Amino acid sequence: MSKIVSTLMALLTIMMVQDASAQCETWVGSAQEDDLRNAHSIYRQALKINDYTIAFSNWEKAYNGAPAADGKRDYHFIDGAALYKHKFEAATDEAQKKEFADKVIELYDAAIACYQSRGIVLPCSTDECYDQKISFVEGRKAYDMFYTFRMPYDDIGKSLEKAVALGGNKTEYIVFAPYTEVVIYQFTNDKMTAPRAREIYEELNAIADYNIENNKKLGTYYQQAKDAMNGRFAYIERQIFDCEYFKEKLRPDYDADPDNPEVIKNVLAILKGQGCEPGDPLYDELDTKYKAWVEEENARRLAEFKANNPAFIAKDLYDQGKYNEAISKYQEAIDSEEDTAKKAEYLFGIASIQYRKLQQYSDARRTALQAAKIREGWGRPYMLIGDMYGSSARSCGDSWNQRLAILAAMDKYSYAKSLDPDVAEEAQDRISKYYGSMPSQDEGFMRGIKAGQTVKVGCWIGETVRVRYN
Repeated sequence: MSKIVSTLMALLTIMMVQDASAQCETWVGSAQEDDLRNAHSIYRQALKINDYTIAFSNWEKAYNGAPAADGKRDYHFIDGAALYKHKFEAATDEAQKKEFADKVIELYDAAIACYQSRGIVLPCSTDECYDQKISFVEGRKAYDMFYTFRMPYDDIGKSLEKAVALGGNKTEYIVFAPYTEVVIYQFTNDKMTAPRAREIYEELNAIADYNIENNKKLGTYYQQAKDAMNGRFAYIERQIFDCEYFKEKLRPDYDADPDNPEVIKNVLAILKGQGCEPGDPLYDELDTKYKAWVEEENARRLAEFKANNPAFIAKDLYDQGKYNEAISKYQEAIDSEEDTAKKAEYLFGIASIQYRKLQQYSDARRTALQAAKIREGWGRPYMLIGDMYGSSARSCGDSWNQRLAILAAMDKYSYAKSLDPDVAEEAQDRISKYYGSMPSQDEGFMRGIKAGQTVKVGCWIGETVRVRYN
């Protein structure tokens, strides 16, 4: 059995060698050498003037007779790929387009096979020299697969990976853009791990940096390709890189403008999001600066807010027990306010202080009525006046006059209730509370006052009320 297997393997090897030999056949020593050379020259000239009809017929003759031309160049493969690509772009039938696309890939692969088998002889004979040439063809193949034929990203990725692995620092810059798009697609669709995406990113950047530094002829192109590549990688960089990467990336931005709060905020936010933690020197430096800036900015904004909002200061002064100062600030707010509803609120605030904190009942009533006047349909000022009357009733003389004061309070609650639905329930609760404090009929009889008569309330209230008995 082992002899049979060995024999089969030997036969397979012979067949592969023969196939590669036929694929890399040259015109050297051929009976058709002159005709093939002539066809080669004609198609090459025709390509220069974009005469694709003459170019294709002569290329086909030259390729079929000698795929590897003179055995020292890949023109017949690469030019053939260009001719079929032209056919692809001109075709409208999908089946035909696929046929042409497949032919282009076949020609690229044939060129690669000839380099691998040394069927095409290069001036340099080292493995590195052949690897770089294969890398170039793989890169061009992948470029066409991506931009022209829109082939599956899995296939494009394999070709790009080979191009970079073989080419190293000599990898052509045109592969950067398609490789970046393939990596982003594969990673975002869970077909590539973060470590692998990061490895490709670092590999491509290293190649770009080498050529920017050492390739005088094409360094600018590598710089442009790198910038475009990294701009696209930004789409996934926060998912594939850690704290150390972003520290290195963002440190120059911070060093260039270390006192700019926006720069500090943005860099710190990104570092936090990428897993940087307190204890890291750069993180701590940024965090300290940002906190100091926030504290300073908050103080500035508060001062600005207070300067432009005297009503806010008035409330603050009230909370501190500085009632007269609070009234002054409310008055300042009223003088600078154009919104009548807000003016009424500020007047109500003054009235509340005058009544509840300073016991300036007459002033408080006057201020409350001002608030009610400029904000129609608002019952709250009348509720406050009712509270004044009710709370000061005991200081309005004898029992009779005290109870008249209660009627005055109830009248204000009733008016507030009729005026403003928002206070109706609250007003009714207070009215109900005072039913037991209304004048008694016996006391009214003794004074000769019947229900329904109007009388004037004494003390500071001075209101006229209609007498009702409990």
